[in-house]
Amino acid sequence: MKGVSGLKVGIVGAGHVGLPTAGALAKLGHHVTVTDTDAPRIEALGRAEIPFFEPGLQELIAEGIASGRLSFTTDPAPVARESAAVFICVGTPPRATGEANLVAVEKSALAVAQHAVDSLIVVEKSTVPTGTSDRLAKALARSNPRASFELVSNPEFLREGHAVEDSLHPARVLVGSDSPDALKVMRELYQPIIDGGAAYVETDQRTAELAKHACNAYLALKISFANALARICELSDADVVSVTNVMGMDPRIGPGHLHAGLGYGGSCFPKDLAAFERLVERLGYNFPLLGEIKRINDEAVTSVFSKIEEVLWNLEEKRVVLLGLSFKPGTDDVRFAPALALARLLVDAGAEVVGYDPVANELAASEVPGLKTAESVHEALDGAHCAVLCTEWDEFRTLDMNSARSAMAFPIMIDGRNLYESSDMADAGFTYVPVGRRSVSPVIEDRLLADSL
Repeated sequence: MKGVSGLKVGIVGAGHVGLPTAGALAKLGHHVTVTDTDAPRIEALGRAEIPFFEPGLQELIAEGIASGRLSFTTDPAPVARESAAVFICVGTPPRATGEANLVAVEKSALAVAQHAVDSLIVVEKSTVPTGTSDRLAKALARSNPRASFELVSNPEFLREGHAVEDSLHPARVLVGSDSPDALKVMRELYQPIIDGGAAYVETDQRTAELAKHACNAYLALKISFANALARICELSDADVVSVTNVMGMDPRIGPGHLHAGLGYGGSCFPKDLAAFERLVERLGYNFPLLGEIKRINDEAVTSVFSKIEEVLWNLEEKRVVLLGLSFKPGTDDVRFAPALALARLLVDAGAEVVGYDPVANELAASEVPGLKTAESVHEALDGAHCAVLCTEWDEFRTLDMNSARSAMAFPIMIDGRNLYESSDMADAGFTYVPVGRRSVSPVIEDRLLADSL
């Protein structure tokens, strides 16, 4: 149903997908109500207090609240009764088998469905295996036979750290449904974005669901391909950055996600790749490439660990500093973060592991027993025997290398993201070990190291 202007929309789930979606739809002129079972979170959101770090999101939410087009509640009843469409934006974490856990998706949809009085459009925004919409439709029909439900798959393509921009100005909007009425409502919801130049793709539900998993699997593949090339370049004395730059100039390949380093992490690629692998196995198709993507990604971390062992020899009583702990810059998300996987290996090897991240210290320390954190990069580097660049925050791009070298016990930098130039690091007096590129070891550092051992 329509409000004073725009449509009335419900969002179930006040997380990394639900909040940017809600803020964007409110900014487009729709009237959005977000519901979540986490009462303290809902109360805080009413004051525009965001539960995680995402650039621009707090301002977007505050703007929606001030406009009167965005509200929050723990009660799903009005969301079901008053909304033209309800978006399911809850997590789909991996089970032990790798399959997506869809319990939250089912519970959230049923919580809303029981309050529906007529017809309701239910939109899957969460990433789910193809065929989920069919099962969800049956569950909704059984839960409330008095109402009718039209299912839509509308996968999110949000990048953490850029979620606001991606919500307001997406490259494409994908909508899958077998209902002409539902497709009409979805087009009305997104019309301002379509008018802004976004590609708008309509398809069936199963195709839309599969497309999301296919996109994430392919992006993960590109990252792992670059990391495998890094190993080859190290063995052949070639330069992986130059190799991938040449590849990226080919318009059929493109430069995105071709950066060798510590590998991918976060809440999407690892779990979605595992869920996709389980899906194709269940469908009876042999797709071993998916398993290789993960293996190479894991190898990226162990390869950097080996570089640390090579330059430090014994790790016991050595202070190893991790610069960056979140899985990527622009977020405090540490789920499946490569830096934390590396921290666990170092802790188990007996090293004193100290991390510094502009926003993710607290979350990272809670995930890795034995990981210490510092309040500043210079505090972290004080007395360090080795620093490892794990996340390419802008703060590290402008790091004063002369001050860093003076603070460290050994001037050794392992660059897990190829952020720095070898010549600059050599001039600063560092032993510099990048990924898939030639290392440098100034004579001055060799003397310091020999005197310290």
